Amino acid sequence: MPDASPDPLRAALDRHWRRNLRLMAALLAVWAFAGLGCGVLLANWLNRYSLGGFPLGFWFAQQGSLLVFVLLVLVYALAMRRLDRRHHAELEAIRGAGRAAR
Repeated sequence: MPDASPDPLRAALDRHWRRNLRLMAALLAVWAFAGLGCGVLLANWLNRYSLGGFPLGFWFAQQGSLLVFVLLVLVYALAMRRLDRRHHAELEAIRGAGRAAR
């Protein structure tokens, strides 16, 4: 019969991976909205406004989605640094608890 108690290390790894997937899904949704939504689907509505003398829909299709992508890469890097630090602290706590139990 398998051990009924969950492995704390496996649980920590699973939590870290789920948080990473949620972060990626959120950032991909923002990028899809900026690139596809603002650059294609909402372009006619956005073209009523201008940015730097260019229609806003055109601007999003040409520049905005690229700028959003670069910013999302930065956000991902910063968020993953924070997430990894928290994960490593959790792993150290698990290892410390394992050493103390011996």
